[in-house]
Amino acid sequence: MDKLIVHGGSTLKGSINISGAKNASLPILAAALLTEEDVIIRRVPDVSDTNYMIQILSALGAEVERSSGTVRINAANIISDAPYELVRKMRASICVMGPLLTRLGKATVSLPGGCVIGDRPVDLHLKGLRAIGADINMEGGNMDMKAPNGLTGTEVDLRGKHGPTVLGTDNLMMAAVLAKGTTIIESAACEPEVVDLANFLNSMGAKIEGAGTRRVTIEGVEKLHGVEHTIIPDRIEAGTYMVAGAMAGCPDNGITLNRVNQDHLIPVTEKLIEAGHSVEFSTAGNSVTVKPGKNPKGCKITTAPHPNFPTDMQAQFSSLFAVTPGISVIEDTIFPQRFMHCAEMSRMGADMKVDNGTAVITGVEQLSAAPVMASDLRASAALVLSALTAKGSTEISRLYHIDRGYEHIDEKLLLLGANVERVRE
Repeated sequence: MDKLIVHGGSTLKGSINISGAKNASLPILAAALLTEEDVIIRRVPDVSDTNYMIQILSALGAEVERSSGTVRINAANIISDAPYELVRKMRASICVMGPLLTRLGKATVSLPGGCVIGDRPVDLHLKGLRAIGADINMEGGNMDMKAPNGLTGTEVDLRGKHGPTVLGTDNLMMAAVLAKGTTIIESAACEPEVVDLANFLNSMGAKIEGAGTRRVTIEGVEKLHGVEHTIIPDRIEAGTYMVAGAMAGCPDNGITLNRVNQDHLIPVTEKLIEAGHSVEFSTAGNSVTVKPGKNPKGCKITTAPHPNFPTDMQAQFSSLFAVTPGISVIEDTIFPQRFMHCAEMSRMGADMKVDNGTAVITGVEQLSAAPVMASDLRASAALVLSALTAKGSTEISRLYHIDRGYEHIDEKLLLLGANVERVRE
């Protein structure tokens, strides 16, 4: 296993390109199963999650070629049984359910794995698929699905305890594109990644309206065709480096991130500005420069479904607030257990108190290096950010967590002037 050693104290400057969105790539790769024709997907990030999805597609019988960030998929001859050994490694592998079921009339998928950040049940996925005609049995850790008479559109409310389900919306949308009649998804997830999937499916010949709103309408079609598509920029990767710029950027020039989408970064931008930092986008909104503020201050964040503040960014802001004067409060309404990074950051000298889904953070002047352990994808990003400004050299183990969602993070940090090294444990 790899670990990352971060030598704190470097000032970040220069520019990097933001990768394609991991959370858009995974369902779009799965959606290639919906057609017998070639599909070409560009800017697929080279992270372990997309590598697992490509392995799953290959195991299902698809022909997959990958060259740099471009993936070509031909799923003319596929099987309906997704292998446990691959599915268990990644929660988003559940995305193959909808395409397999609607295309083949059956699917067997193991209950998925992924980050351990609290209860993330699949019941809303199953509710949606059952509503349009799937017969689903749970046996031996597998979800065995059949639709012998095909799927039939209806109205489905996907409201969950902690808000809409992104992957559940994706799955139902993919299943409904080849169903008979019209499917209406109420309480749909509005995330940009859902919109990117809908745009991809529409380019293949699907008829989807309302993606990006709480009500999505899908009119079933008989067949989809091949297409070429470019993945949207990763707003969480961009947000993570924006926080890095606020924490460790050169005061005069900051750092510049290219290939971003300004509209996708509104909640992060607003909080960085509220905390006293400088955020400036280009006229086209596709690059952003972030500089640390002279008088930073703490603030309150409450995570909520898009277009509000994303749960995937709260850990990174914990790092920023740990070294920001005053008191900051972060409440996670989506994953209340998602504060495992706080215990590790406390080892570095952070003053954090976590109770019932809320972290109260009192800023300290500087953190100090300590050996720490990544517990999930975004928590590990928070540890890297904390290590950038900490005194001394921080060793971050279990780097495989960060490799799930950040493309070449060590190389990008080196480009920005950070002193980091990846070593074998």
